[in-house]
Amino acid sequence: MRILSVHNKYQIRGGEDESREAEERLLQDRGHLVEIYEESNDQVAQMNPVQMALRTIWSQESYQIVRQTLKRKNYNAVHVQNFFPLISPSVYYAAKAEGVPVVQTLRNYRLLCPNGLFFREGKVCEDCMGKPVPYPAVVRGCYRGSRPASTAVTGMITAHRAMSTWTDMVDVYIALTEFARQKFIEGGLPAEKIVVKPNFVYADARQGTGQGGYALYVGRLSVEKGLDTLLEAWEKLKHPMPLKIVGDGPLADLVMAASQRSPNIEWLGRKPMPEVYALMGEAKFLVFPSKWYETFGRVAVEAFAKGTPVIASNIGAIAELVEDHRTGLHFHPADSDDLAAKVDWAMTNPRKLAQMRYAARAEYEAKYTPSQNYHKLMEIYARVQPNAVFDRIAPVKMG
Repeated sequence: MRILSVHNKYQIRGGEDESREAEERLLQDRGHLVEIYEESNDQVAQMNPVQMALRTIWSQESYQIVRQTLKRKNYNAVHVQNFFPLISPSVYYAAKAEGVPVVQTLRNYRLLCPNGLFFREGKVCEDCMGKPVPYPAVVRGCYRGSRPASTAVTGMITAHRAMSTWTDMVDVYIALTEFARQKFIEGGLPAEKIVVKPNFVYADARQGTGQGGYALYVGRLSVEKGLDTLLEAWEKLKHPMPLKIVGDGPLADLVMAASQRSPNIEWLGRKPMPEVYALMGEAKFLVFPSKWYETFGRVAVEAFAKGTPVIASNIGAIAELVEDHRTGLHFHPADSDDLAAKVDWAMTNPRKLAQMRYAARAEYEAKYTPSQNYHKLMEIYARVQPNAVFDRIAPVKMG
């Protein structure tokens, strides 16, 4: 099988990059060929606003590159992981012109919300949901705090709605959770084209012990991730315990100040994944205090792989991934009092927490292993080319 994987490369790596790379590796490890077309956001700084806006709506350069690539070899599918901002939806049209089906993974909410998050001023915002023209984003400068940039994104969304791009030019959309799938249906994408396939992780086979005596946060230090809620909760615990925070981001100063005030808060900065997995395995639990509609929640699945329960906000996809009182606990989003209460409960119920450890690992093994994900991905590719024979060939990666 030969797949052309299309994505825009971010300047700062995140969970989207890790999940995409894991999927590409999954196919290559099983003998399929994955060729990659990518553009880097580094080019954005060299463009004026008009150039940027036009390319965001339609990149003729990307159209020609993809079309010429598809002419040279026989591809089973073009799998678009992320086209924004430089590649644009023009790649769908290039694939269709060459008779190659298109699969689009929905890793954020960009087709419905110009900032991609459904989040504004510290809380969930759906003001653009369902609007033919998502003009509130322009008025508020929702994308990067810039009205010109927000106008460009809004123009892209509006133009391709008018062209029926989202309904006609993609054969299958992949949502990462049922919650995300329902949001995209609500926003106007055709329900019959959206399937659910979660992310997965390559896990260390050894389950952790949870004997480290600390709680753990891993992720971006930002408002939408709920760092303020987490730090406030730690000041309210009846049963104080150490908290280790791994990551970096705009709230780094807030985390640094909290670590200086409290001996129970330790900021570790960024860590390589082997160290993160080791920390996860020895943590009593992982805290996932997000305030926005996560499309997935990769960190939670990584914790499950180590047998570590997750205390998570009862919002969006993360509430779907974490089953309350089985693989972790739910708390009310942005409610530091409720989060503190759930942490105290976990500290005073060690037997039930131990049961959650086994359930968390079982959840990983049942849903989020590479093998299960591979079979689901093959089913999706077979859906867009039902008569194709997906032969395995020598793995090759092109940059």
